Amino acid sequence: MIENRKYIIIGVFCLIGLVYLSRLFYLQILDDSYSLESSSNSIKRVIEIPYRGQIYDRNGKLIVYNSPVYDLYVTPKKVSIPDTLAFCRLVGLERTEFDSIMAHAKAYSYVKPSLFLRQLSKEDFARIQDALVDYRGFEHVTSSMRTYPAHTLANTLGYVAEVSKEQLEAQETPYYRQGDYIGRSGLEKQYESVLRGQRGIKFVMQNVRGVVKGSWKNGAFDSLAVAGKNLHTGIDVEIQQYADTLMQNKVGSVVAIEPSTGQVLCMVSAPTYDPNILSSRHFSKSYAQLAKNPYKPLINRPIMASYRPGSTFKLIQALVAMQDGAVTPSSIFSHAGVPMKCHCFRSGRLNISGAVQYSCNPYFYHVFRRLLYNNSERNTFKASATGLQHWHDMVSRFGIGQKLGIDLPGELKGSLPDASYYNRMYGENHWKFSTVYSLSIGEGELLINPLKMANVAAIIANRGWYYTPHIVSGIGKPGEGIDPKYLEKHDVGINPQYFEYVIEGMQGAVENGTVTAAAKIPDIVICGKTGTSQNRKGKDHSIFVAFAPRENPKIAIAVFVENAGWGGIAAASVASLVIEKYIKRQVVDHALDKKVKEANYLPGVTPPQKPAPKKIEPPKDSVAKPLMVKAIPPRPTAPATVEAKSSIASRPVTTSEN
Repeated sequence: MIENRKYIIIGVFCLIGLVYLSRLFYLQILDDSYSLESSSNSIKRVIEIPYRGQIYDRNGKLIVYNSPVYDLYVTPKKVSIPDTLAFCRLVGLERTEFDSIMAHAKAYSYVKPSLFLRQLSKEDFARIQDALVDYRGFEHVTSSMRTYPAHTLANTLGYVAEVSKEQLEAQETPYYRQGDYIGRSGLEKQYESVLRGQRGIKFVMQNVRGVVKGSWKNGAFDSLAVAGKNLHTGIDVEIQQYADTLMQNKVGSVVAIEPSTGQVLCMVSAPTYDPNILSSRHFSKSYAQLAKNPYKPLINRPIMASYRPGSTFKLIQALVAMQDGAVTPSSIFSHAGVPMKCHCFRSGRLNISGAVQYSCNPYFYHVFRRLLYNNSERNTFKASATGLQHWHDMVSRFGIGQKLGIDLPGELKGSLPDASYYNRMYGENHWKFSTVYSLSIGEGELLINPLKMANVAAIIANRGWYYTPHIVSGIGKPGEGIDPKYLEKHDVGINPQYFEYVIEGMQGAVENGTVTAAAKIPDIVICGKTGTSQNRKGKDHSIFVAFAPRENPKIAIAVFVENAGWGGIAAASVASLVIEKYIKRQVVDHALDKKVKEANYLPGVTPPQKPAPKKIEPPKDSVAKPLMVKAIPPRPTAPATVEAKSSIASRPVTTSEN
């Protein structure tokens, strides 16, 4: 019995020994993970930062690429500097700057590397590379710097900057480390996950002095960096650059869209800046200077600025009213009793096309009044609320009062008031048409951005539909990889036949209406609408929306020039030149080109005054029809509605149209 126990005990010890030997064999022979840790003093783990994806315009021109640079990192625990002043001279720093950088590095981590110097050129790095051997704790990482050869499109492209502490802490999946770059605005931010690529890891052998001796185990454990995907855009960089020159010494926006695709052709935010200044090692200084600029060049005005649309909104009013049956294309209205000025005929003999052509305020006052009371409610207050809510729902289909969803961060939705808005402001059943009539001509509580009005021009050009405006037309390859929402067609719910009457008026406005003669282009039929947006803090803003040509339109555009007054001069001139440049690829009217470029509408400069309106009387026996269209049977007129009995509300509207 005792003998059997002896063999059992010996067997157990042998089994335990065998297990230990097997484990040791696995760890020392088969598994390299502990070998990596034990070799930490001689094996260095190097992070390889991939190149960010490049960005191209619609014609394949490169508008953003990468220039190779070197970033210098420091690990405070490993730092050994025999002579601090000599080191400062070597890297070109003052002692105070050195102390500040080291303090930040220690605050971040004693044992983790953090950025010491960024974006050293090849020449700068070659000058210090050999000397760095004498200063332990410093290592370099090959990186890249964004370069913008076209020197344009700053707000749309955006910029990259060092990742912030808050962004590091907010990471769900750790990827970025201290000193890494990340897209902070524009396309760089919107498409960060696509552009940044996938970083690689390389293990190298080094001696006790940190000198690299070669790859460890022939790179068996290395992973290659994968470059980010390229972005292909709908931007025409030649048109973008030209529009930039037209907006010199001006504050405002130019947005042009290809109606058939929704691709943005150009997006100018003025004043602008060269995007290269935020892509250097002097980022902080340059950014501070831009932030202090009183004209706020860092704001992307096409999607962030808010304006009242002014008379350009009459285009939507006309379409919605015809679709609703509140008016017909041949409706005429008297000017009597209307609390706003008329800038065209005084006789009140315009149809809807003529009202658009001459931007008749009293006409659209009556249009909006009919819209609000085109329901079965007999109480004036309830009828106004019901009508306004219906009007809101129809107008919102044009993208007003909501974000369009362009592929840029920071888009504002604007304001499109509904019945609940005025209920909160005045109380339920305490407001009516006479309270809100300023909405009829695009004033009051309406707020839009230039992108929305360019999209409205595209909707009219397409006779009732649009694609969501977008910058990027392809990821990796042209036409591939974009969000499916940019390929979805949106219908605004307006019968296509009604667009022809509005388009007639728009063509008439350019050829013989509210647009200055200088803005007309030979051989191109432009359909446009002027607007003057009221500005309580200074001179009114000049607005013009248009598309061209009338048939098979190639471009839809909106131009906003702040503090420039009448829409038919400043904004219309810029728009016509951009249209001509895009369609003809050249500008024939050099005098207008020079005049627009030299015009200065910055605050404090007096803009040109609106010329006196022409007194053109229509034939006595007929309704004014500036342009003829094929007759389309009108819809039945709206039923009689209850009119407000009280006097016009206390908020007067003054206009300086158009």
